[in-house]
Amino acid sequence: MSFRLRVTLLTAAAVAVAAIVASVAMYLVVQDQLIKQVDQNLTAAASGPIRDPGGPFRRGPSDVSNRAEVFGQIINASGTVVQGDGGYSIPGLVTAEVKNVAAGKAPEFFATATVGEARFEIYVKPIQGGAIQLVQELRPIDAALAQTRLLLIAFVAGAILLATVLGALIGRAALAPVKRLTSTVEEVTKTRDLSRRVAARGKDELSRLGTSFDAMLGQLQTSLRSQRQLVADASHELRTPLTSLRTNLELLERGQPTDPVERQQLLGDLVTQMERMTTLVGDLIEVAREEETPMPFEELQLEGIVHEVVDDMSFRYPKVHFNVISSPSSINGVKVRVARAITNLLDNAAKYSPPGATVDVSVANGEISVRDHGPGVAAEDAPRVFDRFWRSNDARHLPGSGLGLSIVKDVAESHGGSVTLERPIDGGGGARFRLRLKGV
Repeated sequence: MSFRLRVTLLTAAAVAVAAIVASVAMYLVVQDQLIKQVDQNLTAAASGPIRDPGGPFRRGPSDVSNRAEVFGQIINASGTVVQGDGGYSIPGLVTAEVKNVAAGKAPEFFATATVGEARFEIYVKPIQGGAIQLVQELRPIDAALAQTRLLLIAFVAGAILLATVLGALIGRAALAPVKRLTSTVEEVTKTRDLSRRVAARGKDELSRLGTSFDAMLGQLQTSLRSQRQLVADASHELRTPLTSLRTNLELLERGQPTDPVERQQLLGDLVTQMERMTTLVGDLIEVAREEETPMPFEELQLEGIVHEVVDDMSFRYPKVHFNVISSPSSINGVKVRVARAITNLLDNAAKYSPPGATVDVSVANGEISVRDHGPGVAAEDAPRVFDRFWRSNDARHLPGSGLGLSIVKDVAESHGGSVTLERPIDGGGGARFRLRLKGV
């Protein structure tokens, strides 16, 4: 059973229950009001003046009730009918309860009686020397109630039919966003086209669901595009060292070059290309790790991590001096990733620093500042320094993968921070990178 059909049936069932309850309540109210009108009529008939031309039980010249729709009779204290409308009497209506009222043993009362196939409303009221009994046939009331029942049944049937039609229309309108969402999901599943959108409008729950789904598709599309670009860029970057390695190995296989100096240079080039590939693979692993499930954060002492990284960089770049100024600074983060980001900043600064130069490193309030005194970054290159695999023309000859600064940016954003490039204004040249991380 479809959801739309369930909505239609539930709507019809709810309206049916409401209509039936309302109809029953209405029927009972109508029945009560009609019976009350009869009782009021009987009470009014019993309240008329009583004449006594020939005895204590004569009311008018010949009638007891003086109303065409009411039959009345007078019962004496012994329970005998002594007068009735039109000279008639109905002894069968004189029950024990009626005799008790005539004898003064019981108060007035209303009752419903059935004689043959006819129903009557009865009112018995004590009078001097007996009681007056007034009877009105309920056939008109029963007919009116029967007509009311038919009308209410028709009303219930019409309400259910209308509710079914409206339920179907409402279900169709209400579930239109779900239908569009389902169609889009099926289309995306079939074609793998992440550019499809639900394009939901409105502020209700279903519209927000469609908007969230569109946002999810956008994120997936961006992620897929990024992955494809990463694979394409990685393939391009790997192609150059692999080609160089293959060419040099083929030369060595043929016994070339024969000159020992040239052969040593060729071996050195092999080692350089292997190191480049190792660095590239390591950076690719780091980029892939950033897209995995986030590792648990912990409280870290930033100045301690910086000193550990500086010790390692000093060993790798013995001709560069690292000047560190730090103050206690606590952050929340993943140590291996924060250390990798700092390593990349220091490695980048050391590569572009001339021998004997100083790299200034400062740590305070969750921020690391790294300043080198190298050639700096050209103004036209500054917007792209954090792009993956991007390298300026002046840096093509230097070792690296083009992923270092992009990894720094990924680490900063995953830690709720940022990284920026600044041009020093003290006239000393070089570049300054500021890595800001979220403090405790």
